[in-house]
Amino acid sequence: MSKRNTWENKQSARERLKAERERQAKKDKTKRQLIVGGSLVGVLAVAAGIAVAVTQMGGGSGSNSEWSAAAKKTLVKPANTSGENGTEIVIGDKNAKHTLEVYQDMRCPICSVFEQNVGPTIDKDVKDGTFKVSYHIGAFLDRNLGGTGAKNALSAVGAALNVSPEAFTEYNKALYAKENHPEETKDDFAKDDTLLKIAQQVPALKGNKDFEKNVKDGTFDKWALTVSDAFDKNKDITGTPTIKLDGKKLTAEGSQNPPMTADQFTAAVKAQIK
Repeated sequence: MSKRNTWENKQSARERLKAERERQAKKDKTKRQLIVGGSLVGVLAVAAGIAVAVTQMGGGSGSNSEWSAAAKKTLVKPANTSGENGTEIVIGDKNAKHTLEVYQDMRCPICSVFEQNVGPTIDKDVKDGTFKVSYHIGAFLDRNLGGTGAKNALSAVGAALNVSPEAFTEYNKALYAKENHPEETKDDFAKDDTLLKIAQQVPALKGNKDFEKNVKDGTFDKWALTVSDAFDKNKDITGTPTIKLDGKKLTAEGSQNPPMTADQFTAAVKAQIK
């Protein structure tokens, strides 16, 4: 879990994450699904004293001064959002009895693992009408690690949501894909060119000029800041991913960690929906 404010034991945590990735690379030769135990949850991403080098090459909308300017612009809300400032992102049948809340940061490496492992199960449950999904997206890793990639990727998923809820879901999945998601210390998502290249993997976004223009122009930068501010108001969210069902946190059986495999997730959902 990427922590918002607590930064103890950073070096050992970084080493654990690196070791897990190396083990997984070997497993992928014969098995596609990552198996992630509870030991990964709570991993902190960066060692104490490491300076994060942030590059803004490749047409990024990346400097903090640009984001300071974006904060002063008029809010433009993507289509398919709700709420006063468009901060409510709900995917699925709005009349579904249950609501799954997903709290994530686009730079979060454990969110990437969660999406790879559990995302397909969530998609199926949404299709089956088990629940709708409400996304809460923060950018606290930009503050903790330096850089602007979390905000920039959030603006880009807003541009995808403006196309359709389906485009949002598929783009979110593509950004978190193992082959696309950068290490936590690399601010690759600050580069618009990186975000647009990944978008070519999503049929609804491939060659979509309106989407590309909105990403390059930062049309939804102000909205991204507003969504991130809304995330920060959830004081009970201490790290990502955090998953709630009808307001109650979902955890893997026997732990306080979020479910990180499909089986853990399904068991947690069934235990709460009786």
